[in-house]
Amino acid sequence: KNLGTTALLDLLVEGVPSPARKGAPISIDGGGTAAFVFKTIADPFAGRINVFRVLNGTLKGDANVVNARGHSKERIGQMLEVQGKEHAQVPELGEGDIGAVAKLKETQTGDVLLDAEREVEVPQIGFPEPVMSFAVTPKSKGDEEKMAAGLRRLGEEDPTIQMRRDPQTGEQLLSGLSQIHVEVAVERLKNRFNVEVELHQPRVPYLETIRKESRAQGRYKKQTGGRGQFGDCVVQLEPLDGHQGYEFVDKIVGGVIPQSFRPAVNKGIQEAMLHGELAGAPVQGVRVVLVDGSYHTVDSSEMAFKIAGSMAFKSAYEKADPVLLEPIMEVEVTTPDEAVGAVNGDLNSRRGRLQGMEPRGGLTTIKAEVPMAEILTYSQALTSMTGGRGDYHMHFLRYEEVPSHIAQKVIDEAKKEKEEVKA
Repeated sequence: KNLGTTALLDLLVEGVPSPARKGAPISIDGGGTAAFVFKTIADPFAGRINVFRVLNGTLKGDANVVNARGHSKERIGQMLEVQGKEHAQVPELGEGDIGAVAKLKETQTGDVLLDAEREVEVPQIGFPEPVMSFAVTPKSKGDEEKMAAGLRRLGEEDPTIQMRRDPQTGEQLLSGLSQIHVEVAVERLKNRFNVEVELHQPRVPYLETIRKESRAQGRYKKQTGGRGQFGDCVVQLEPLDGHQGYEFVDKIVGGVIPQSFRPAVNKGIQEAMLHGELAGAPVQGVRVVLVDGSYHTVDSSEMAFKIAGSMAFKSAYEKADPVLLEPIMEVEVTTPDEAVGAVNGDLNSRRGRLQGMEPRGGLTTIKAEVPMAEILTYSQALTSMTGGRGDYHMHFLRYEEVPSHIAQKVIDEAKKEKEEVKA
């Protein structure tokens, strides 16, 4: 008798939302029918299925409705009443009923469907931000589109699963709330859409920059019979504050390089900056001043000056004390009090800098700044240290110089990969 009562009550207090956090009710001017879409199911045969609850009035099959978010018109087709695992076709659903409908074009989780255009406050569902990302590639070549389409459908079903392309590394990244979360999504992709993929640790989006001024000449001359190619320019490199941005300054005097060829020099420099000489990372935080040069009335061309600009930048870059930059993340970890020491020690071992701690009711929130390279697999470590009771989120803060001993390892690995690709 009364066995487990205290444990059950404790679970309800900790795991069930408090009535005080129920939020504001959805207000609908002038009454009418309204339904709130709270779930989306990605079905490989039926397509997108929206599950909703009728908030007001009666929703009938084959009715026209308005999506309150985008003001787009939708047509309700065949409706199913959802009761647990049982689905039954019904002609209409009343207030409080839960139903499902397929093939709505624009409707997503969190939308409100109305019988007519009217003012309504659309509730915002607070989805947590993904904290763990993996590079994802299809096992079979040619399955890229199928993989992207399947993951996009799974993202509609679970908005905390997100897929994006990293513009810097070129990798497709699949993000979720934990490694298990991402692995479950991969398994669903295989079972529902018949696409097998592989997960890899993503590349860190390093940058490169310079620490001092330098000057160099780029001279491109080619003669192969007939008209040749000639371009000659001198550039000066200067570091910009904050390791960000790029500036091109034209200080040519007296027409030593015609105005029509100067944009080509700039273009060649920007192309050279896409892959720095240290680890092949993009170069940022540089001002390039075009100070001198020469041209040939017959042999000079935009292509020749573009090549000369690239040559001048690469030569000056090597003399400008280039360094590697890494992304620093602001991390906030919530852990039981008894695991605080272990978590702090682990963050320190990851080159983290503690910024503060806030104890609150048996839990402590730890704030720290940690290099992205050190925290890519943090979810598993935190689960182990806290017995699954820890949580964390992070966001990008800024770029900082990589310590020299670590930078050398990154540079060596990048050179090794480059040699393997050539081979």
